[in-house]
Amino acid sequence: MTKISATIITLNEERNIERCILSLKDVADEIIVLDSFSTDKTEEICRGLGVRFEKRAWEGYSQSKNYLNTLATYDYIFSIDADEALSAELKSSILAEKKKGLSGVYAVNRMTNYLGTWIKHSGWYPDVKTRIFPKATSKWVGAYVHEELEVEGNPSPTLLSGDLHHYSYYSFEDHRNRADKYSRLTAQKMNVKGKRASILKPYLSALVRFVGMYFIKLGFLDGKMGFKIAQISALSNIYKYKELRRLNREQNNKSK
Repeated sequence: MTKISATIITLNEERNIERCILSLKDVADEIIVLDSFSTDKTEEICRGLGVRFEKRAWEGYSQSKNYLNTLATYDYIFSIDADEALSAELKSSILAEKKKGLSGVYAVNRMTNYLGTWIKHSGWYPDVKTRIFPKATSKWVGAYVHEELEVEGNPSPTLLSGDLHHYSYYSFEDHRNRADKYSRLTAQKMNVKGKRASILKPYLSALVRFVGMYFIKLGFLDGKMGFKIAQISALSNIYKYKELRRLNREQNNKSK
């Protein structure tokens, strides 16, 4: 039977971390938490549940996850976020694969719980993520935001049955704040790559985003929550391209 090291990065995750760790107990042979000096009860909860708890200053998603991988004892890693938890079916799938012996990489289908509602459309589901992989031949890459996993040989992942439950947002304000954070980081990344945005780009992009999520990707079937997801995503797109335009102007002024 292949053994698995579960890895989690945290910062002030007292609301979510216990649920995450408990869902891993029957699946992971060790659980390692890398914390960026939380000021809430994250450390207390983790130590109370008997996991390995390490602290390190935040260096970005890719660097933090790669460092965390070096702490793993076993050959296979299950990377999971603090606000995620395994469904019963996903647990069974992983245990069955462990018993056979892990080979290659494995993907899971993530389903998001949005203010208490499971979202099954809106472009949020299915949301396939590669999360179980060999330590020796894998690394995280990507600057700013949206880190990606690179595995030598680029093997096709085996999709496990069952869902990874994602308890993402607890309020509309929380969603908007985090969406804007990612939009700001994405704008910085785009600016570094030399991307430019016209004066109409923020609004045209927002319209395309809303129509795509709410109508084409059937967000209306998620009811009120589907509308809010599309609305906040569209507003955040406006912010992203306005921020890109601001960075463009700032860069142009410096070059004069």
